[in-house]
Amino acid sequence: MNGTQSTPSPPPPGRSIDIELGGQEVITIELDNLDPNPDDLLEVLKEGQCKVWIWTRLAAEYWRRGLLDAAEKIAQTALDTVKANDATASLPPICSFLANLQIARASKAPKLKLPNAHQDIITEKVREDYYKEARRHFNDGERAATNNGQSGTLLAVLSRGILQLSTGQWDDAARTFDAVLAEKPTNVVALLGKAKIAYARRQHPQALKLFQKVLQLNPNCQPDPRIGIGLCLWAMDHKAKAKAAWERSIEVNPGQWSGQLLLGLEALNASKDESQSEDERREEFLKGTRLIEKAFNANQKNSAAANALCELFLQKGQTKRALKLAERTIQFADVKGILCDGYLRAGRVCHKEGSKRDAMSHFKKAGEARKDSVLATIGLAQLQVKNDETAAAIHTLDTFLQTPSNPKSVELMAMLASLRAYPRPGVSSSDKVEEKKRARELFDRVCKAIGVPGDALSQLNGTTQALTPSSRKLGDDTDMFVEIAKLYQDESIDKMERAYKQALKNNEASGKTEPRLVNNLGALRHMEGHLDEAQSLYESALTHAAGLDSSSAEAMSTSILYNLARVYEDQGEEPKAREAYEKLLARHPEYVDAKLRQAQMLTDLNRHNDAHELLKQSLSSQSDNLNLRAFYTHFLIQSNLPKPAKDFVFLTLRDHDKHDIYSLCAAGWLQYHQARENRDSSPKGIEERKRGFQRSAEFYEKALHLDPLCAVAAQGLAIVVAEDALGNLGGALAPLAPDEAQKRMKNSREALDIFAKVRESINDGSVYANMGHCYYARDEFDRAIESYETASKRFYSNQNVAVLLCLCRAWYAKANKDQSFKSMNTALQYAQKALHLQPYDKAVLYNIAMIQQKAAELLMSVPVAKRSLQDLERAIEQATHGQKLFASLAADKSPQVPYSRDIADQRRKYGENMLRRCEEHLTSQRQWEAEAQAKIEAARQRRQEEKERQESEERAKKAEERKLAEKLAEERRQARETALEWTREVKRMESDEEREKQAKKVKRGKRSENVSGDEGLAGEPKQKKRRGKLKKSAEEGGEAMDVEDAALFSGEDEEQKPRKRTKKRAVRDDDDDDEAAAPSRKKQYKSKEVISDSDEEMS
Repeated sequence: MNGTQSTPSPPPPGRSIDIELGGQEVITIELDNLDPNPDDLLEVLKEGQCKVWIWTRLAAEYWRRGLLDAAEKIAQTALDTVKANDATASLPPICSFLANLQIARASKAPKLKLPNAHQDIITEKVREDYYKEARRHFNDGERAATNNGQSGTLLAVLSRGILQLSTGQWDDAARTFDAVLAEKPTNVVALLGKAKIAYARRQHPQALKLFQKVLQLNPNCQPDPRIGIGLCLWAMDHKAKAKAAWERSIEVNPGQWSGQLLLGLEALNASKDESQSEDERREEFLKGTRLIEKAFNANQKNSAAANALCELFLQKGQTKRALKLAERTIQFADVKGILCDGYLRAGRVCHKEGSKRDAMSHFKKAGEARKDSVLATIGLAQLQVKNDETAAAIHTLDTFLQTPSNPKSVELMAMLASLRAYPRPGVSSSDKVEEKKRARELFDRVCKAIGVPGDALSQLNGTTQALTPSSRKLGDDTDMFVEIAKLYQDESIDKMERAYKQALKNNEASGKTEPRLVNNLGALRHMEGHLDEAQSLYESALTHAAGLDSSSAEAMSTSILYNLARVYEDQGEEPKAREAYEKLLARHPEYVDAKLRQAQMLTDLNRHNDAHELLKQSLSSQSDNLNLRAFYTHFLIQSNLPKPAKDFVFLTLRDHDKHDIYSLCAAGWLQYHQARENRDSSPKGIEERKRGFQRSAEFYEKALHLDPLCAVAAQGLAIVVAEDALGNLGGALAPLAPDEAQKRMKNSREALDIFAKVRESINDGSVYANMGHCYYARDEFDRAIESYETASKRFYSNQNVAVLLCLCRAWYAKANKDQSFKSMNTALQYAQKALHLQPYDKAVLYNIAMIQQKAAELLMSVPVAKRSLQDLERAIEQATHGQKLFASLAADKSPQVPYSRDIADQRRKYGENMLRRCEEHLTSQRQWEAEAQAKIEAARQRRQEEKERQESEERAKKAEERKLAEKLAEERRQARETALEWTREVKRMESDEEREKQAKKVKRGKRSENVSGDEGLAGEPKQKKRRGKLKKSAEEGGEAMDVEDAALFSGEDEEQKPRKRTKKRAVRDDDDDDEAAAPSRKKQYKSKEVISDSDEEMS
């Protein structure tokens, strides 16, 4: 915080100073009634030759009242007077006063002057000039004190510390204040200085203790230590206590601006708390605004108050006042954070008013003040974009993000991603691809940071990071997710769909639904084959579009209705699709796309003439429409009209667009097809074929030159390479070379590499079929079969005859290579499927006959061990059927057949010779299988006998084990019975012994009756007491008592409870160590223990 308090503290009552004039006259100056003009007072002071303390006391009183000019005038006059009187010993106090006065002036002076200030123009000196004056005065005072032997006074040391603290020399100031506190630990000024240094160094607990100590020593201290206490508590996250400290400061010092400013800022922060209600937040905002305005009015040279007030005026749109406050903030700020904010707000105002140069200068200065300022970087980048310096803006943002110490702002990353995604002039195609890749990576990082669900849009570690309000707003930005979806358009349909869904979710959360987003989602679901969902989305988009204004609704509805008709068409609901197209054409008769779809529907119904007529009508109205011309070319090719198609394509390239990619690819295909189907074997015909293949390759090459990512052209060139169309075409155009096999392998490998890349771009069965051809050429039949099956199942639903025949050929080649009858049967099945689809195709019939004959030939050539009688019989049966087919094919009288009748007849004759040997093969096969079966049966019998022998041995072993177990159980039973008998015997012997003891006790009882009755009665209590002692002695192992002595103290209890006493003695005897006491019982105890253990083992 900079600046000083402007409200003077209340003075104590009855303050005055007496000044003697001459010898007798005394003038009393009332300090509470000083004249603001000190000239008369100065005359009095000069005349009275007053002491230095009077001069400084009066100057300090003027300073306390805020009259700094008067205070400086008095001090300067005192300095001149002292110098005139040559009283240099009195100079140090005055110099210290003047130095502190300059420091006070510096606190209200600007830190710098803006050379291009528009609103806040300042003419006064800057802060450094006042500091120079303060240093000069202080040094003069130090020299005078040194010359007079007065150096090191408390005032001088404190002045040095204050000057060092004000100029930012924290280490020197700390040592100075430490020196003061070493002599006087309760010096409030030194304690305040130490507290400020600790706070500036972010040592908040230490600073808090120092501020609290100052408050204890001087509750009325100025500046108020409660402000520092609150700042420390706020930094330590004790915000409620900090607020209480500031409120207490205002109570004690109502005119204190710093407490009002801090409370105002706290209220503004509270107004941003989303957990509060709208009314509470509004109340906090108004409260904060009032307090900040009050603080600024109290000290208009405070940068923090100006900075906070500037933001409020910016929000209100009062740009001039906001610019003045921003310039005030810049010129008076002594903290880098506030200086950066001032430049930022000045830049925002200039940007808003169109002053780009000043705005850019301010944003650059803000970035210099704080290298990690995100807003300064974004502001500078925005201006660079506005000046069409997109590359510079990207460099600015990228440099900031690449610096490790800078924060990774999601707003900045989103802006950089958007700029990279935007196409720029002068950027090559490869650089565009790289820029889009970087943009996707940045958007992925943004989505992870803001916690958007999804694959690349997933949360970081299942949690979202702490987000700022602007970051949360970024997550609600519809346009950002639309931009992400566009970036993934050529990369990932799944990610594009998720981005559109998030955009739609954000759009719906705002209370409205954008029909174009719903339509795009419907198109994606349509492309993925989810037709029902696509239909629902299209219908929803139509409904939302109907609620818009007529100008935009019509254009949207047209596209959406066309998409809806397409999904009806794909669902097989042709009446609905036809109705939708008719509605479109009723609104827009020249809507060509609808006419094209109508023509396609007519073509599917074999109404080629009607479709052709509709296409001609469309071409007459829009002959320059390249999409229309492309569709017409496709229609001619599908209608088996290659010559009109070729003429039309060349017309398109000549008269409309010679760089049309579709026409170039179509021309390449037509040239290749024409050259390949040319059967003229004359030299002229061969030359014409070569020229056709050459032109085909040129068309494909030109298409790739115009569009390096054109997969159709790449596939066309790959076919040219694979079939060696520019060479000898496998011997069709020239004799085979010696290295023909190596050449074929090389060409097929190169073609496979191309097809693998094309497969990533074209989701079509032709790519897999072509890959199968290449694998077949390399004799990799398994991989060829895999490619053909993928094409047939995934794309053609096993209904494409050409692919089925390729599968048949691949399995046939594999069967011959592996000598596998099973593979041959698979080839036969695919040929039969093709015949089912084209029942009148005689070439397929010839293939079936060939496979059936070859299967029989294969089985007859393999050893008997590698075939079965069942397979052989089946092969012979199929070969017999093949003979009939060859006979019918050879006898076919059609003018043209897709095979050679002579070869068919030769195959028939060969089959007859082969079938004559069938019985021989069948006989040998039956004999071998019979022998093999006999061997198998004998081996099975041996295994069965061995198994029965092992089972018999196992049963005998188990019976023996069972007998042993029964014997052991019987022995245990007998042992248990013996043990029980022994136990009963022991118990009987113990019972006899107990009866003997009982009889002895009865005899002793009768003998004790001979004692006189007087002795017994008189001694009864003592006898009981002594009896207890004797018992204890006996139990602890004392000397044994004879029976007669024990009976003397037994009393009548012995007779009443003889069994209880007997048990006690029995227990006592068991623990006694005297062997003579009860030998029989010890013996019985040992016997019992042994019996008990035996019993446990047997159980």
